[in-house]
Amino acid sequence: MPIIGVVSRVSGPVVVAKDVLGAKMYELVRVGEEKLIGEIIRVEGDRAVIQVYEETAGLKPGEPVLCTGEPLSVELGPGLIGQIYDGIQRPLPDVEALIGPFLKRGYAIPALDRRKKWCFKPTVKSGIRVSENDVIGIVSETSMVDHRVMVPPGVRGELTYIAAEGDYTVEDTIAVVEREGEKYEVKLMHRWPVRRARPYVRKLPPETPLITGQRVIDVFFPMAKGGAAAIPGGFGTGKTIMQHQLAQWADADIVIYVGCGERGNEMAEVLERFPKLKDPRTGKPLMDRTILVANVSNMPIAAREASVYTGMTMAEYFRDMGYDVALMADSTSRWAEALREISGRLGEMPGEEGYPAYLASRLAEFYERAGRVECLGSPHRIGSISVVGAVSPPGGDFSEPVTVNTLRIVKVFWALDSDLAQRRHFPAINWLRSYSLYLDDLSSWFRKRVDPEWDELRAEAMYILQREEELREIVQLVGPDALSDAQRVYLEIARMIREDFLMQHAYHPVDTYCP
Repeated sequence: MPIIGVVSRVSGPVVVAKDVLGAKMYELVRVGEEKLIGEIIRVEGDRAVIQVYEETAGLKPGEPVLCTGEPLSVELGPGLIGQIYDGIQRPLPDVEALIGPFLKRGYAIPALDRRKKWCFKPTVKSGIRVSENDVIGIVSETSMVDHRVMVPPGVRGELTYIAAEGDYTVEDTIAVVEREGEKYEVKLMHRWPVRRARPYVRKLPPETPLITGQRVIDVFFPMAKGGAAAIPGGFGTGKTIMQHQLAQWADADIVIYVGCGERGNEMAEVLERFPKLKDPRTGKPLMDRTILVANVSNMPIAAREASVYTGMTMAEYFRDMGYDVALMADSTSRWAEALREISGRLGEMPGEEGYPAYLASRLAEFYERAGRVECLGSPHRIGSISVVGAVSPPGGDFSEPVTVNTLRIVKVFWALDSDLAQRRHFPAINWLRSYSLYLDDLSSWFRKRVDPEWDELRAEAMYILQREEELREIVQLVGPDALSDAQRVYLEIARMIREDFLMQHAYHPVDTYCP
């Protein structure tokens, strides 16, 4: 029987409910007469503190609170690719078609279309034993993605029924697994809690670079498939454009772009540009391998946390199919700001600059779900999730808590420089402050696939750029006449590297992507 309590206090997105004895941590609840979506984040006896993912204006004490008994979950199945969701996985194009461009509070709509039929092709026969994440069939979701239908995690036994090839909705039963007299119906879709990482066999070491088509990244600061990178930078340094470029051209099978607290005009640019773009490898529409999660800055602040977990859970689902997934989170600083606001309303002891004491653990919990893994189930598959998180330090101060705690976790640091941005040098990645800890792991790949002398050439180019910085200091002190001819040659070569190689035009039809 569902637990029904009442609202006793409202403070912005934080609501206190009473008479909810038996409610569980991180349980999904519906708050008020409008059934606003929320999640329990603290339990004290028969009282619970709820963070509401929708606007709470007009909510008053005495209104009902319904505990659903389930955690906040997402729907996983055919229909995810090419879709645009909000932070709690409501499909925004479908919402607009049904109720118009403005999202009503408490409005619930399935994330996956219940009426659309998908052509299911079984790859196994009944009578065999199956276990979690075994692939039992394929659905051609788009021209670029074959959706591998898997046995949900936690289900194993004898496959007593498998549907014949044909068209099915996501709610139709396509297989039955029986174990010890109990039957489990497998459908094309299932649900998974966003805060729980999906299981895998083991993590694997990084071996292959994530080719981005951006010269400064691929040559000097490469990222491995399954790695984690941060792009910190002040206002106007090009963080969002960098994320757009990586989402468009990264060497990944699936791209998930999470706009977490983004400005509406920047998210609108993504929504306008991506459907028109072509994939550089296949020439097919880029949206045929892309999922967008749009949580703009004027949406309720608590939904920022839900958006990053929603994106990560969908990424893990495609990773389990054996795909290489690239997840772009823009920006984790705005998620941290949401944590700070909610922590303040809860009356928790603030940490540095008012952020909660658990900021570092929350960031680590998110980034550690990235990685290259051996997937559960058969046939044998290896998948990866590569995470690139933008960080927006106030005033470009890299010593602020979000940037510092992020750099403790990630292994690639692309530092955006406001001076370079002001000189119109884009990407504005400062080659003297940035680093990649994957260089040694990826060295053999570059030597084998690109050039046997890759390490030496890269080191020589970096030395020239570092030497240029030293010589520029001399020029500023005593003038250019103090330089020898050899030193002038260094400056000229460095200028050619900077202007002819490292600079790249994001909107140029040719220069935007360098294979």
